[in-house]
Amino acid sequence: MTDAYFDWTAAQFDPARIFAKPEALAGIRVLDLSVIILGPATADFLGELGAEVIKVEMPGSGDVTRILGGAALFWQNVSVVFFAQNHSKYHLGLDMHLPEGQALIRKLAARSDVVIENFKAGTLEEKFGIGYRQLRAVNPRLIYVANTGFGQWGPYARGRASYDGLAQGVSGLTAITGEEGAPPTKIGNYIGDWYGACLSALGTLAALHWRDRTGEGQFVEVAQCEALLRAMDWTWLYAGLTRKDRPRTGNRDPVFAPSGVYPCRDGYVALVAGTEAELQGLARLLGRPELATDARFATAEARRRPAHAAALDGLVAAFCADRTRVEVEAAARRHGVAAAPVMSARDHCESAHFRARRSVWEHEDPVYGRMVEYGPAPKLSATPARIRWAGKPVGFHNEFVLKRLLGLSEAEIRELEAKRVIGKWADRVGAKPPDRWKGEGRLE
Repeated sequence: MTDAYFDWTAAQFDPARIFAKPEALAGIRVLDLSVIILGPATADFLGELGAEVIKVEMPGSGDVTRILGGAALFWQNVSVVFFAQNHSKYHLGLDMHLPEGQALIRKLAARSDVVIENFKAGTLEEKFGIGYRQLRAVNPRLIYVANTGFGQWGPYARGRASYDGLAQGVSGLTAITGEEGAPPTKIGNYIGDWYGACLSALGTLAALHWRDRTGEGQFVEVAQCEALLRAMDWTWLYAGLTRKDRPRTGNRDPVFAPSGVYPCRDGYVALVAGTEAELQGLARLLGRPELATDARFATAEARRRPAHAAALDGLVAAFCADRTRVEVEAAARRHGVAAAPVMSARDHCESAHFRARRSVWEHEDPVYGRMVEYGPAPKLSATPARIRWAGKPVGFHNEFVLKRLLGLSEAEIRELEAKRVIGKWADRVGAKPPDRWKGEGRLE
């Protein structure tokens, strides 16, 4: 590609112009009744694209992710786990167990486009009286999004809680993860929550589009385990053709060889030679041109044989062992071989590439000060996604939401507080602001 193309695309997606451009979901209001990660992340993805998100939490304590991981993960009185899926939301402390709280939810739902929840199937309808059928009665255009571990119906649905680790297990992802001959293992992050949230947000966007065409709202539901099931690519086809389960292959890709993670002097690199041209480049990279005509490596099928793949891995590992990640990557690029460093969070933070694209998003928050977070993944040239502010303490926007959306008076708000229908953070770690906070950033 020419410099002209890259100059043009850089101008189209210029991060310096993000806040000067409109938002794709401006005017869409999302009522986020969910907790932990799966539901809140669904709302977060919509909020990054411009939706107005109101997060409802229990007064005093709030979302459990505020204390998740304990003191080891606390920063400025809150667990860092909380922030990743709670950007740019308005925080309302409201007790849905009380009839007055349920009445407020119905009023907010009547003025919203989307409601998101991730309670056990049927809980909001049967226990709180604010499930899809009740809220549809006050807002027929409402899109109601329910995220659970196993869905809203079926043998696994009734009364079963789920965690990301269960979703990985049920989906089969755990079964194919790990080294050959070793026990299966879950992967290192909450992929079931995040991938499920992506598909849940996708379903929400489709429902919004359908409503634009027909005027009709609908019920959207995503089962965490089924979201991961959808990501299992050719696993079932392989089992059907071979009558064998897809094997665990560890760092070695079952399709391409060599393909793996190799230790360098200062960390690791991922390297793949997936085509004949790349294999020839690898031979040059290793200073072994004869490899390109070696019968063991002459075809992709030959290279995949375990002994032949192991031989290539050994040569690549020896090449990488006394070089840095930068040296290996640079040499690989010169010879037309795909390679990239295995990056840490610190590498991300210091990456000129990710910072230039705002995939590492640094901003000054009025409550927490300087924040460095992962930014939105989809880049839209005309309506770019963005982070407007960090997650806030419990009930931080009570007055703003209740006055602006519901038109409540100061006296009505104080009465709700007295009845403990609404509330804020009290003096609880996880729920309260930083100790140094002096009231900046309030939206009264």
